Amino acid sequence: MKVLSLVGARPQFIQEAVLNREFKLQGIKEILVHSGQHYDFDMSDSFIQSLKIEKPKYFLGVKATTHAETTGKTMIGFEQITLVEKPSVIQVNGDTNTTLAGALVAAKLKIPLAHVESGIRMEPKDMPEEINRVVTDHISQFLSCPSALTVLNLKNEGITKGVHLVGDVMYDLFLSMKSSFDFGYHKKLSLKEEKYVVATIHRDYNVDKKVPLENILNQLSKISKDVEVVFPLHPRTANRIKNFGLSHLLKDLKVTKPLTYFQLMGLTKSAYKVITDSGGYQKEAFYFGKQAIVVMPDTGWRELLGWNYLADPNNIAKLLHKKPVKIPASSVYGKGDAGKKIVALLKKNYK
Repeated sequence: MKVLSLVGARPQFIQEAVLNREFKLQGIKEILVHSGQHYDFDMSDSFIQSLKIEKPKYFLGVKATTHAETTGKTMIGFEQITLVEKPSVIQVNGDTNTTLAGALVAAKLKIPLAHVESGIRMEPKDMPEEINRVVTDHISQFLSCPSALTVLNLKNEGITKGVHLVGDVMYDLFLSMKSSFDFGYHKKLSLKEEKYVVATIHRDYNVDKKVPLENILNQLSKISKDVEVVFPLHPRTANRIKNFGLSHLLKDLKVTKPLTYFQLMGLTKSAYKVITDSGGYQKEAFYFGKQAIVVMPDTGWRELLGWNYLADPNNIAKLLHKKPVKIPASSVYGKGDAGKKIVALLKKNYK
C-alpha cells in the first residue's frame, strides 16, 4: 500500500507530524508532497524541522497568489507526481487551496481520496475555506471526522458512507509534544504570566481590506492598555499592514515574527486569553483551558462556542473579560489516538 499525501499550510504540517509517524509505525509507505502554498520559512520549513516530519519527496513551489492560480498550479504539478507514483490512496488535510487541488486530482484520476478533518461547516458559505472543505468532502471516499458534530454535519448533507469518527489529529500532537513546549518563552519576551494575550490574524476578510484590518489593530491597541498583546505577524498580514500604511498602529503591541509550534504553545500556556482567526489555534487554546476570542463571523468548531466567543473587528475589546457560559467536555476531540485510528482504517480499507 502506498499513500500520497499533499500538504501546504501550517495546520497540515502539524497533522502530518502525527500521520507520518503512524504510517511508519504501521508499515505503510507514505510519499509526502509540499505544494508550497505557505512558502515562507517561518510558516513552512520551520514546522517541518521542529516537528521532525520527513522531508517532502516533492516540492511544487506554488506560491499563494490568487485562489485559481494556486489551485491550478498545484493540480498540474500534483497530477504529474500522481501519475508517476501510482498511489493506492491520496490523502489531503483540512480546507486550503492545496486540499482542494489534491482532491480534484484524485477524483479525476479515480484514485481513492482520504480527507482528514472532514465535516467542518461554517458561515459564510462563500468563504474559500468553506468551499474547499465542502467540495473535498463530497468527492472523498474516506472521511476522518474530529468530533460528533462533524459527523452530523456530513449526515445532514447525505454523506454517511466512509465516515469515521476518530478525533482530532492536532490533539494527538498536542499531547505527544507537550513535554517539549517552550513554557518559558513568555519570559524571553519579558511577559508576566496571565498578563498578556496572544493575537494571530491572517484571514482574507480581516486583512485584505484596509478598514477591517485597521479596526482590528485599533482594538488590539485598546486592549494593550489593559494587558500586553503579543502579535506574531503572519507574512500576509505584515504585507497588508505595510501596503495600507498602518504600521503606526503596531507601536503598542509586542510584534514578533511567526512562532514555531513549540514557542506558540508555550506562550499560550501562560497567556490570559488568545485572540485569533485561526481555525487550529482556537482549539489549541482550548486544550490549555484558555478562552479564545475568535475574530470570525462563524467557526468550524461550534462545539466550543460558549467557551469561545465570536467577534467582529469592532468589538474585540468588549469581549476580553467575558466569562464562559459553557465548558465543553475534555474528550470532545477524542483521546489523542486519532492518527492511529486513521492509519489503521486506511490500512484495512485500501490494502
